[in-house]
Amino acid sequence: MSKFVKDLLSKDLASRLDGVTDCVLADVVGMDAISSTGLRKRLRDKGIGMMVVKNSLARRATEGTSLAPAFEGIEGSHAVLWGAEDFVSLVKEVTELNEDAEDFEKFEARGGVMDGEQLTPERVKEISKWPSRAEQLSMLVGQILGPGSTLAAQLIGPGGQLVSQIKQVGEEEG
Repeated sequence: MSKFVKDLLSKDLASRLDGVTDCVLADVVGMDAISSTGLRKRLRDKGIGMMVVKNSLARRATEGTSLAPAFEGIEGSHAVLWGAEDFVSLVKEVTELNEDAEDFEKFEARGGVMDGEQLTPERVKEISKWPSRAEQLSMLVGQILGPGSTLAAQLIGPGGQLVSQIKQVGEEEG
């Protein structure tokens, strides 16, 4: 491939990955067309982008970006996966696909990059156990509402007791 064509391809790849700061790499070599189509549909439904790239071109396209560490020390072609609601949701989906040997037996997570740090396959699996953004927000809301509900119960409790006592006195006199 000529240098001119490589430059064109790497510029196109850089424009496609523009704005992407975190990604996961996966090995999809050897998947048949039916599995590959099913995989792409499943990812598309979850808002995840996938692109199979040659690593030398990906290195050229991501040079100087936060994605560059993902392609260090990796050879061959890999699929770059990005998107989803947040990075943890992306990693959870990739790990689920990795464990789904029945439908996607050739799919294997190979690493990635998060906040400019290269991830190993083991680290990707570890991150999949973290709470996603939605789970973190629900925990935060629960922590915020907990003291408020306790305070409301403490304020309402004595008032309810007072009403009960007044009602008993009223029944005794009546």
